[in-house]
Amino acid sequence: MAIRILPDVLISQIAAGEVVERPAAALKEILENSLDAGATDIQVELEQGGVKRIRVADNGSGIAHDELALALTRHATSKIASLADLERVASLGFRGEALASIAAIARVQLTSRRADSGHILAEHAWTLQAEGGRLGEPAPAARAVGTTIDIQDLFFNTPARRKFLKTEATEYAHCADAVRRTALANPGVAFTLTHNGRVQLRLNAEPPFARVRQVMGEAFERDAIAVDAAAGPLRLSGWVMRPGAASASRDGQHVFVNGRYVRDKLIVHAIREAYRDVLHHQLNPGYCLFISLPPDLVDVNVHPAKTEIRFRDSRGMHQFLFHAVERLLSAPLADALAPAAASDPGTPSYGPGFAMPRQLPMSLRVNEAMAFYAPQGGTAQGHDDAAADIGGQGGGVAFAPQPFAEATLDETAPLGYALGQLHGVYVLAQNAQGLVLVDMHAAHERVVYEKLKTALDARAVPAQALLVPVALAVDARDVAEIGPHLESLAGIGFELSITSPTSVAVRSVPWLLKDADPVELTRAVLAEVAEFGVARLLAERRNELLATLACHGAVRANRRLSLPEMNALLREMEATERAGQCNHGRPTWFQISLRELDAMFMRGR
Repeated sequence: MAIRILPDVLISQIAAGEVVERPAAALKEILENSLDAGATDIQVELEQGGVKRIRVADNGSGIAHDELALALTRHATSKIASLADLERVASLGFRGEALASIAAIARVQLTSRRADSGHILAEHAWTLQAEGGRLGEPAPAARAVGTTIDIQDLFFNTPARRKFLKTEATEYAHCADAVRRTALANPGVAFTLTHNGRVQLRLNAEPPFARVRQVMGEAFERDAIAVDAAAGPLRLSGWVMRPGAASASRDGQHVFVNGRYVRDKLIVHAIREAYRDVLHHQLNPGYCLFISLPPDLVDVNVHPAKTEIRFRDSRGMHQFLFHAVERLLSAPLADALAPAAASDPGTPSYGPGFAMPRQLPMSLRVNEAMAFYAPQGGTAQGHDDAAADIGGQGGGVAFAPQPFAEATLDETAPLGYALGQLHGVYVLAQNAQGLVLVDMHAAHERVVYEKLKTALDARAVPAQALLVPVALAVDARDVAEIGPHLESLAGIGFELSITSPTSVAVRSVPWLLKDADPVELTRAVLAEVAEFGVARLLAERRNELLATLACHGAVRANRRLSLPEMNALLREMEATERAGQCNHGRPTWFQISLRELDAMFMRGR
C-alpha cells in the first residue's frame, strides 16, 4: 500500500482522540483559553452532560476578526513562537491543537470581540461557524468584549468515539469537576455553571481560602491545615487535610503547578509518604496544593492533555514536597495549636476555623504532680488512689474533684487538665473550649513510638535487663534467622541468647517497653522476623517494627490511672510529634466544644 499524506481534517480527528477524550476535556481546554485571555467572569452552559452542548462565554481580551479562522486551525497559537518559548511557557494553553481538534468532531460557533475599539473591525463582534473541521466565513455579530464558543453535538461525525461516553450524569460530573478545579486555581475569577437550563454552581471572585471553602465544602474547611513552604525558587502553599479526616476516595486531592491542574505520580507519592506514619489503613489524605516554580524547571509538554508534567529535578521536588508536608504533620500539638504571632486571618497558619483550646488553671500544681509520675505507665508514688479513682477497677468514671480558678488563661496546656477516666479507656479533660476526650492507649502508643524512633535515630536505645531471663520455645527457622543478627537486635534493646535449636532466652528489652510482657514482645519481634527477615526489619520496615513494639508497650485499656498520670500523658501528647493519630492512623483525641455541649442540653433555648 502506497504511503500518502492524510487530509488535514482526518489529522485533526486523530489528534482529537488525545485532546478531547470526553466533554470535560473539551471544556477544560476552553476554560484555559478564557483564563489566558485575562477573563474575570466565565459562564458555562451545558446540555446533556456536555455531549449535546458546551457554551462558554467570557469577558477576556477577545479574538481579532482576521484571527478567528486561525483560532480553529491546527498548530496556530499566540502563546509561543519558538523552542525557547516552549521551554519556559507560562500560559495554560500553548499547543494550538485544542480548538482545531474540537472543531473537527463537533459543530462549533466562535464569536468574539476585541478590546481594541480603535480598529474599524473591532466596533462589533464577529462570528465564525465550523462543522466537522470545515470553516465558514466570518460574519458580524453582537456581543460585548470577550469570546463565546458554542460547541454542539460533540463526536457527531465520530460515532465510534461517542459510544464510549458514559451516562449524562457521569459526563456532567466530570464537567463540573473541571469547572471546580479551574475555579480553585483562580479565586479572582467568577464562574457560573448551568446544566440543562438550571444553575448548578455560582462562584463570585473571592480570596483564596474563601474559594476553597466554596468548592471543597465545610468538611474540608474544618479539617484543613495551611501549608506555606519555600526552598530557593520553589514555593508550596495551600491546605492539607488532618489525617483523621482521610477517606477511601481520592476525589479530594488537587494539585496545581504554576496554576495548572496536574496528575503527577511523583507529587502523589511524596505527599503519601509524608502521611505514612499517620494514615489509617488504605485511606487517602485530601489536599489542595499550589506549587510555583520557574517555568523552565518543569516540562508541561509531555502529553496533549497537559495534565502530565515532568520536573527537571524530580528528586529535589520529591524531597521538597515530602519534607514540607511531613514537618507540618509531625509538629507537636503544643506547636500546632499555638496561635501564630502575626497570621493573616484569611489564611490561618495552623488550619482555618480552628480556635486554640485554652485552659483555666486548676489548684493542682501539675509540674509538681508530674514528678510523681512514672513516665512509662508505672504507678504514681505518694498518691492516694482511693481518693483519685472513684468508681472501681476498670468500669465507670474515675473522678477526683478539683476546683478550677477563674484566673488567667493557661496557653501552655492546649489539651487541658484531666478530670477522670471513662470505662478505663478514655481520659476526660477540661480546657477553655470545653471537653477533651483522649483514647489513652492510642495516645500513649504514639508517645512511646516517637520516643523509640528518636532513640534509635540517636543509636541510644536504653535496655532494661530482666532480673531473671525469660525462656521461650520458638520455631527452628526463627532461631536460624536471628542467629547472625543478635548484635543488631541488641541495638534496639533486645538482648537474646539462643539456648537450643528451638528456644531462646530474653535477657533485656527496650527500657521504654519495660512494663510490657517480655514474652509477648519477643513473639511479636519473631513474627515480624519470620515475615520480613531481620535485615528488612532494621532497614525499610524499621518503623513498622517500632510501631508494633509501641503497641505492646502502651498502657492498656482498663488500667486505672491517677490524675497526675493522666495529666502527664496529656503533657507528653502536647510535646510529641504526630500525637493527633496513633501508630495505625486512628485519632487519639477529640474536642467537644461548650457550644456543642450546650446544644445537647438545649441550653439558651
